[in-house]
Amino acid sequence: MDVLFTPAFWSGLLAIIVIDLVLAGDNAIVIGMAARNLPSHQQKKAIIWGTIGAIVIRATATLAVVWLLKIPGLLFVGGLMLIWIALKLLVQDDGHETVKAGTSLVSAIWTIIVADAVMGLDNVIAVAGAAHGSFLLVVVGLLISVPVMVWGSTLVLKLMERFPAVIYIGAAILAYTAGSMITSEKLLAGFFTAHVILKWIFIVAVVVGVLLIGRIRNQQQKRMAEQS
Repeated sequence: MDVLFTPAFWSGLLAIIVIDLVLAGDNAIVIGMAARNLPSHQQKKAIIWGTIGAIVIRATATLAVVWLLKIPGLLFVGGLMLIWIALKLLVQDDGHETVKAGTSLVSAIWTIIVADAVMGLDNVIAVAGAAHGSFLLVVVGLLISVPVMVWGSTLVLKLMERFPAVIYIGAAILAYTAGSMITSEKLLAGFFTAHVILKWIFIVAVVVGVLLIGRIRNQQQKRMAEQS
């Protein structure tokens, strides 16, 4: 249990919680859209049972990815995917039009579970990368952040809309996690261990690069929207 008192554990836990909260906006939208056609007395049941099912699948998938990332080469691939996810977070492309509202309690629950499983891939990879191979971190992180995601996801979404800096902080953490994953890859770890300065230069470059590219693309989208 000494691992609970190490800086690495607490920094990893904080990263997982922030990642979960920043990526929680999709959860609120999926849940709301899937349950919107149900009678009011069934909406709460759909949200609760749909979320429970989604959590079970997400936890299982995250633990599986933590194990898979131990295979040589996959940590590097996961890091590259996480860089793309960080950019995707900064330049929002909703893509929620494919989420159909359920017409019955069972169909709404199923829609929430399936949609969250498909759209939650970014969360799974990000949390698995931040956990650095620790199953304990994944479990503790989920126990803390899941209740907040379920009952506070709408609040988190509004907070991100009002304070865009929150999204940039989340994207920076994702980019940092991606850089750490790539430099921790077994095929590259020897080089970066021997050249620690290059390791941190690379991680900082990934973070700065993601934030700059995201900001530039956002400004381009705004200019295009103003012209149209």
